[in-house]
Amino acid sequence: SAGRPMTAINSSYYAATAYRSDRMPNQPPSAERSWIRRFAKFRLPWGLTQEVALDDFLIRRKPSSLRFQEEMNKEREEKQKLGTYIPAPYEHVNFHDRHDHESFRFSLWSKRSHFWIYLTGGGRGLFYIAFVVSMMTYFLMLFALDDPWLTTTVELLPILATWIFLPLFCWALGALVIRYLPHLWVKPSRGPIWEINRRTGLVTLFDYDNNGEYKKNGTIGELTAPFYEFDAYIATIPDRQGLVTNVLYIAHRYRDIVINFRPLFAPGEGQLCCALWDFLQNYMDTSRPLPDLPRYEQYRHLDPTTAEYDRKTRRNPRFWIDMNDATFEQELYAMRGKIDQIDTFQRPNLMARHVEYVD
Repeated sequence: SAGRPMTAINSSYYAATAYRSDRMPNQPPSAERSWIRRFAKFRLPWGLTQEVALDDFLIRRKPSSLRFQEEMNKEREEKQKLGTYIPAPYEHVNFHDRHDHESFRFSLWSKRSHFWIYLTGGGRGLFYIAFVVSMMTYFLMLFALDDPWLTTTVELLPILATWIFLPLFCWALGALVIRYLPHLWVKPSRGPIWEINRRTGLVTLFDYDNNGEYKKNGTIGELTAPFYEFDAYIATIPDRQGLVTNVLYIAHRYRDIVINFRPLFAPGEGQLCCALWDFLQNYMDTSRPLPDLPRYEQYRHLDPTTAEYDRKTRRNPRFWIDMNDATFEQELYAMRGKIDQIDTFQRPNLMARHVEYVD
């Protein structure tokens, strides 16, 4: 992997199963995949990673957001000391997601939440389309017919207004509920979908079938295996318009455990899939520090390998939070350049030293 691996940290913080790229165990030969699992899929190599991450991982915790959160935390602490703090709505609700120095746990919003989100976004998009189409239709009919413009307007206006009103109503209703009635739309999903855990080195797919146990008593099953037993694949699939897109997923080498990362970013170029695979390896690798991204800055001192690395390199603990917007844009530009030039397809698969692939 890129970057210098850290020496072993004398700490019980990491589990014995934690992943280290410099201590890869030998494993049994892989199970043969069916032809349908091999079709239109390309296995990505392990190792020799670059320091890359998706845009979203930076933008969602950009420096201005970090500074805003820091001020909010200070204000909350002051009010808690004075006994005047009032928790924000849904502050203590568990939405089943997490992304910090210990684990990356992913969940989706509930179906009810998605309904209102889609109603708002879909209504907004359809309103713009309907407005443009209606205006074009009106003027075309105005010039095409011999009737006076007033007669044409009176005849067409009710029809065109209906086209415009329906999506506008959906947009307005959804925006009203989301803005002022959170109790109607904010609802956690039934639980997480998957988790990759740096501290334990384990990957977990949450099973909501669980041999019928979830329907009986709400027990969520867990399909868990070490990170190094998974391989990453790019699946090439057509979208609704018939265009070829790429999606990243990881599949267990010996069991039917598959995690699809499509919700993390829109399907598109293969470079994004490669960048995400590099990021996952770097994030899980406890022989090296956490990826240097804004979202991890507040946690770096809590991860032993990262804390030791930062101490030796004298890293500024406020590198991201004190960064101005112009510099951050330069960092984003540089990251996009790295992704465009990523060399994944030219790398050897270092896992082949420890696993015999039968397909």
